[in-house]
Amino acid sequence: MAKPAEEIEVAGHPVRLTSPDKVCFPAKGYTKRDVFDYYLAVGDGIMRALHNRPTTLQRFPDGIDGEMFFQKRISTRGVPAWVQKAEITFPSGRTAEELCPADLAHVAWAAQMGTVVFHAWPVRAAAPDNPDELRIDLDPQPGTDFGDVISTAQVVREVLADLGWTGYPKTSGGRGVHVYARIRPEWSFIQVRRAAIALAREVERRRPDKITTSWWKEERGERVFLDYNQMARDRTIACAYSLRANERATVSTPVTWDELPDVEPDDFDLRTVPARLAKIEDPHQGIDDISYDLGPLLEWVERDEQAGLGDMPYPPDHPKMPGEPKRVQPSKDRDRPKA
Repeated sequence: MAKPAEEIEVAGHPVRLTSPDKVCFPAKGYTKRDVFDYYLAVGDGIMRALHNRPTTLQRFPDGIDGEMFFQKRISTRGVPAWVQKAEITFPSGRTAEELCPADLAHVAWAAQMGTVVFHAWPVRAAAPDNPDELRIDLDPQPGTDFGDVISTAQVVREVLADLGWTGYPKTSGGRGVHVYARIRPEWSFIQVRRAAIALAREVERRRPDKITTSWWKEERGERVFLDYNQMARDRTIACAYSLRANERATVSTPVTWDELPDVEPDDFDLRTVPARLAKIEDPHQGIDDISYDLGPLLEWVERDEQAGLGDMPYPPDHPKMPGEPKRVQPSKDRDRPKA
């Protein structure tokens, strides 16, 4: 017999949990109640990642083996009056009101609606066109492994240290690593993306045999890719402490730089992360202490421009941008000079 619905108070708001015994992760047997309880257990950490950020919800109403969809618009129909939203603008110029968590009740409500993964924008509601978070996405390619990603992350750390910055790493929940740094919300998406490109190019220069910024897969080889386009408008990353939609129920988990060399991504999942946080301080505890000036990275952009290194291709779903090079696979570019 199915368990009855419950009303649970979270952050001063009533959140109704229906079908708590519905299976969400079949391989592990984790239920909707397990997912709901997980997000309550990591509340401080996930709110540090989501607070006042427009957030895209990756929903699985029938569990991760069922239908999935991304919810970018929150309607007023059936939504509690206390749920807060923020307007974001897509590359097309269209707008939408996304969930904007003001407290943990927003996360719990989304979990009740079948949300497994939370994809936060790198902006706050008060300045939705000005990122306050620089995100560096380290993406392993065929022929590379997690050890290569960790080695690349250490180079990222060195470059950030040269800037006088502290980066905060986390696992992706898969085989990658993300490194975050807070920046002042004073620059546009275009400027912040160009700064991310400049940073990635500097990392690449230090280990060109192991690291690449090449957008086209045919040019990457067996190197770790620094995905600079994660700073393009409307590109989001699973936030810190978000579950991932895989059979292992892994978690995108903040770690310290000292821990990183010994990390295995599968160490962090729905069961182990709450226990970890009960024992240690969140490694991202200090992430909001300093917001950095993007100026030095924009100087690197100018330096690269003078050396003939301009913009790089945007994602295919973006409109053509001013100054962007041709979006054509190099092997299919008829105008490309032959080697």
